[in-house]
Amino acid sequence: MPWYAWLILVLAIGSIVGGLMLLRDTAKKLPLTEEQLKRIHERNAQMDEKDAQDR
Repeated sequence: MPWYAWLILVLAIGSIVGGLMLLRDTAKKLPLTEEQLKRIHERNAQMDEKDAQDR
């Protein structure tokens, strides 16, 4: 492969890796209250029950 193909390949991979690292660094946890967490866990349990019944 010519040198410019390698350059384009390295730039493309670097861009993808850089974007993923930037995304990881800017990700923040959602500040949820205890009540919201409780509702989420209840909803997940209900969905798990529904999935088990559907099988």
